[in-house]
Amino acid sequence: MIIKKFQAKTEREAIETAKKELGENIVIMNVKQIKKKGFMGLFGSLMMEVTVAQETEQERKQQVKAPVKKETPAPIVPSSLWEKKEEPLTVKKEWEGMDDTGKAIVEKLDGLQLLLQQQLNKTEMKETEEEEKKEEQESKEILAFMKLLYNTMIHNEVLEKYANELIDDVQKKGKPDMQMDVALSNIYQKMILKFGQAKLIEPSENKPKLIYFVGPTGVGKTTTIAKLSSKFAIEEKKKIALLTADTYRIAAAEQLRTYANILEVPFRVVYTPEEILQAVEEFKEMDYILIDTAGHSHHNEDLRNGIRDFITATDDSIEKEVYLVVSATTKYSDLVQIADSYKDVHQFQLIFTKLDETTALGNLYNLHLHTNAPLSYVTCGQNVPNDISSFNPQTTVKQILSSN
Repeated sequence: MIIKKFQAKTEREAIETAKKELGENIVIMNVKQIKKKGFMGLFGSLMMEVTVAQETEQERKQQVKAPVKKETPAPIVPSSLWEKKEEPLTVKKEWEGMDDTGKAIVEKLDGLQLLLQQQLNKTEMKETEEEEKKEEQESKEILAFMKLLYNTMIHNEVLEKYANELIDDVQKKGKPDMQMDVALSNIYQKMILKFGQAKLIEPSENKPKLIYFVGPTGVGKTTTIAKLSSKFAIEEKKKIALLTADTYRIAAAEQLRTYANILEVPFRVVYTPEEILQAVEEFKEMDYILIDTAGHSHHNEDLRNGIRDFITATDDSIEKEVYLVVSATTKYSDLVQIADSYKDVHQFQLIFTKLDETTALGNLYNLHLHTNAPLSYVTCGQNVPNDISSFNPQTTVKQILSSN
């Protein structure tokens, strides 16, 4: 005896599937509605389950056929006797009038029905237990995997609220049969979309374009300018000029002057916003004018206002961009204060330096979401011009989601 269950959206579909597999001579034993559980106990769908039975070929050959019992014709009773005596009608019991073979068949059928029901109950209990164990195991595995992903992001210094948002989004939008690799792929793709593409320095239609570099002291602004200048002048064959408004650190000005001499490009020190206007007129044929500014504490409002005056010295006819340079080694609370102190100065893009000095890149993700400012370039060493590259969201996300 073959006993098997078939599931489908409707009873008809389940029966048709059973007939296609087992043939037309099936016996429907049970029909019930079930709920198929999904991912994390969610997204369950209602299904119809049909249990069918089918005799094997051997069982059909072994069936006992009951011989046909010839009935003895009833005697002909004269009609005159009808009027004299009437026999009361009686209901015979099920087995009355059966020979031994017929009784054996009935007993066999009763026993077979009981056996089928017992097998069916055992099969249902076993399958239910196995399904529950499988779902419980899968639930434990996906929960453990999601916890691992969460802990990895936290280890790489992604803020808890951003890590929770990613995990929650996967759980809400995940499919019932979602596997671990699919969950990982969803988080990976979502983080890349959050980062967006790098916003790089591009030529403007109206020359020159002013490129300002702002940020705290010690993050590598001057070295970053030297790396980009080399890239523009040597690799892209652009005409550039270098200016510095950092009159507080003589060493920084001399460092930039040295790079300008090596690249054989113009260099000027500007002390007032008016000198920015003079430089623009003097270098109007240049593609880019890169301007270094004084590094200072984000708490120093006077110096910050001075930088604003340099940036706003020109009108809208001169295209300008501002790049906030920060270190990847700076703790997040300080990064937030630095970024917030410059948001009123001018709209900016982000450049992260010193990626070679840390393995935790979560702050790139955190600060981007906090400021909504595009990421542009990253640096990973002091070598000029090699240790700079455009921001790559795919590489960054892979490092954030990997164990170090």
